[in-house]
Amino acid sequence: MQEQKWLITGVSTGLGRAFAQAALAAGRTVVGTVRSEKDLRAFEELEPGHAHGRILDVTDGDAVSNVITEVEQSVGALDVVIANAGYGLEGTFEETPLAEVRRQFEVNVFGAVATLRAALPHMRRRRRGHLMAVTSMGGLMAVPGMSAYCGSKFALEGILEALGKEVAQFGIHVTAIEPGSFRTDWAGRSMTRAAQSIDDYDELFTPIREARQKASGNQLGNPAKAGEAVVHITTVDQPPAHLVLGSDALRLVTAARTAVDEDIRTWETLSRTTDFAEGAQL
Repeated sequence: MQEQKWLITGVSTGLGRAFAQAALAAGRTVVGTVRSEKDLRAFEELEPGHAHGRILDVTDGDAVSNVITEVEQSVGALDVVIANAGYGLEGTFEETPLAEVRRQFEVNVFGAVATLRAALPHMRRRRRGHLMAVTSMGGLMAVPGMSAYCGSKFALEGILEALGKEVAQFGIHVTAIEPGSFRTDWAGRSMTRAAQSIDDYDELFTPIREARQKASGNQLGNPAKAGEAVVHITTVDQPPAHLVLGSDALRLVTAARTAVDEDIRTWETLSRTTDFAEGAQL
């Protein structure tokens, strides 16, 4: 098999770094985006000649497009693109300023969309490729105090699912990567936290916030194994549309989806009362 060329956004730390390291260990060439010259040099030192750094702010759509065009010309045709760059925003719905919610969507949703849209025309012309984005178990279930974050990941899940159905005809695969709690900086210094300003929420949310901070650095998930799992799905003929990573994610996502199914079953009769007697079924 010809050497695969990958592009991953946000490789300076966390799962993005783990994905890149696993891909490099498997013999792939990886272009990783970072935010500083220091991080660029550190990334390229991982595997000189195979690790290529690019400085990029994924919220700058024109810059994203320019980088991917340049990489296609200088490094080669991209086989795998992972929109990984993103961050967590913690805070109850009422306490989180609207500007912070907008910023969360700007990075987690529109940054990922810009990355995948820039890569898609090249893959479509070649009739092959694999587009991925890191959502979260929080894209399939939600917890108190993470409404903006989960909302951004739910939005990205819907985009990816529709995209996958659009581009399957071109031989392009689309995968949503849905990690649980991994031993990265996500819940520590990388987390943005809205100020607690309404006492009514303290009894519910203070213990949740404290437990998340206490668990930071001791999470269940192993980033290196997550990287190996992502590399693995690029080697199979039919990769998954959804890749849940971690036993905690499996447990929590399954419980959330069971709850949705139960609501649908419980209220099925009422749901059917809203139809016209005659009408077109989709």
